[in-house]
Amino acid sequence: MSWAGARVGVGTRFRYDGETVEVVELAITANGNEAVLKNGRRKLLRLAVKELLLSDRVRVIPDAPGPSGDDDEDVAGVVLSQLSKAEQDGLRERAGHVREVLTGYRSGAPELAVEGEPRPEYSPDLTLGERYASKAAELRVTVRTVERWVRDFRRGGEAGLAAAGRPARGRATKLDDRWVETATEVMVEHAKESKPSRTLVIERTRARVVARFGPDVVPQPSRATAFRLLEELEDQHPLFRLSAKRNRDIAGRPSEPYGKLRPTRPGEYLLMDSTRLDVFAFDPFTLRWVQAELSVGMDWYTRCVTGIRLTPVSTKAVDVSAVLYQSFRPRPAGKDWPRYAVWPEHGIPRTVLVDTAVAEGAGAAGPILVPETMVIDHGKQYDSEHLTSVCRRMGISIQPARLRTGRDKGPVERFFRTLREGLLQALPGYKGPDVHSRGGEPGGRRLLLPA
Repeated sequence: MSWAGARVGVGTRFRYDGETVEVVELAITANGNEAVLKNGRRKLLRLAVKELLLSDRVRVIPDAPGPSGDDDEDVAGVVLSQLSKAEQDGLRERAGHVREVLTGYRSGAPELAVEGEPRPEYSPDLTLGERYASKAAELRVTVRTVERWVRDFRRGGEAGLAAAGRPARGRATKLDDRWVETATEVMVEHAKESKPSRTLVIERTRARVVARFGPDVVPQPSRATAFRLLEELEDQHPLFRLSAKRNRDIAGRPSEPYGKLRPTRPGEYLLMDSTRLDVFAFDPFTLRWVQAELSVGMDWYTRCVTGIRLTPVSTKAVDVSAVLYQSFRPRPAGKDWPRYAVWPEHGIPRTVLVDTAVAEGAGAAGPILVPETMVIDHGKQYDSEHLTSVCRRMGISIQPARLRTGRDKGPVERFFRTLREGLLQALPGYKGPDVHSRGGEPGGRRLLLPA
């Protein structure tokens, strides 16, 4: 069981208010347990142990690296959280039996003994083997079972008892590592290709193993064993269950930890993107059945949608410029809008506003924003000379997102999903996010495109 805790005692180091301190003494006073701490300047201070362990101002500095994702077993919190209430009750009952075998008390301590404890057959004066036999007879299990419980409890406590019946993380199918590595190599090669069958992957793996190591050098698994191995490798390299597009997205993830821009003020980053809506629309002017596209501008700091434009068929550079224009000059608020629904200037309280609003009327229908940097993708409408000249004139920097990396514009991508799940799927003409989600005749009930 991975050690996920840290010992607190003399010599333990903490970060206290940004300064490294070390415990040099633990004392029992009239106010409770207190710790004497020493900092780098040899200055001593006294702090309650309760505050040392619970305060947000203090952080323990562990001596060991602690658990990691590469450990063969999970930490106690993860193991216990996966149990149902009935399983947790049974685990506590079994742990009580183990503590009674070891100490004679179900709680494990004489101070918490209940009436009648310790029972004669579990007296600490008896040998451990005699207590094993008594508990095995009481629970109608073998002595070997009780010994295994005690071993697991000593190794990891209650979590050790729970993890004893669960398989350890890692590969359960025992095969030659050379065959497994070759199978993984074949699966990775197919990540960006059309989805193959498991049989094809197995046959190519067998042929490559023979060509690389020679015949009868690496044991070839049976067909059933090879299928089980591919099921286990599917968790690391998805290839068979998900769609081919999803598999390519997963294979394209970076090996390093995710990182992102961190805005510190409104207008620092303006996210702009366009998406084809999952609804069929009917253009009232051309009387044609069309697909609508939505272009959105979003302030990354406040997550406010500062501009929005709906266009039929495809988005042009002038449409993107119109979305950018809405950030500078939002539409005026409606005459019947309540006062709380009208947007003030960004960062200025409404009580100090003078009657010099940019938009006419009682206020603006959206936030007024002056963007500094515009984050865009590589669509033709965003790489156009028209939009580039507009940004040059307004002093806006352009920062393209990485190719096929939607997380660079994560907030606006999440807005598109919220729009689909919260609105579009309830409209007539909804066709789903892909062809596999499409109904029989989604174009039979089309949405009327606004003028």
